[in-house]
Amino acid sequence: MANKALDTSLLDRAIIFAVRAHSGTERRGKGFPYIVHPMEAMSIVATMTSDQELLAAAVLHDTVEDTDVTVEQLREEFGERVAMLVAIESDTIEEGISKKDSWHGRKQDAITRLANAPLDAKIVALGDKLSNMRAIARDFETQGKSLWNMFNIKVHEDHEWHYRGLADSLKELQDTDAYKEFEQLIDKVFGSRSLK
Repeated sequence: MANKALDTSLLDRAIIFAVRAHSGTERRGKGFPYIVHPMEAMSIVATMTSDQELLAAAVLHDTVEDTDVTVEQLREEFGERVAMLVAIESDTIEEGISKKDSWHGRKQDAITRLANAPLDAKIVALGDKLSNMRAIARDFETQGKSLWNMFNIKVHEDHEWHYRGLADSLKELQDTDAYKEFEQLIDKVFGSRSLK
């Protein structure tokens, strides 16, 4: 049986745009191209929706935060909805404050922003956060708590606070397989809440 025809023109452009934006960069401490993460986030989102704009936002989700791309550029290239979804997913870093010094404030802002975000934005965020949690869980198996040494914030409990806060913010998606996996991996890395 042949594959069904599907208009993927927006997503195709978004993938090419993201590949170019992240070209030549490595995923922190991983040794593989950065684009692997946004592509995984997109594939996770595809388990929850076939909406091409959500898939495009997932593959573009780190372009504003981690490259020179602006929300305005995304709006021009991909439309208001995709730009808005990426903006909701992007941390804002204040000038003059280091990533380390602004970490708690940025993460609290992200948790609050996602708690109040529309469902579409939560789906995109879950793709990103589950991809991150999968990588953390893999590293935790081989490195234990020393894995936090590659991060700006090296305290295990701070990361637990962040990921459990994200899980609470994304609770609206609790019936999806992606959310269930996200919670299982959080418990695997940080210990089950019921055992604490």
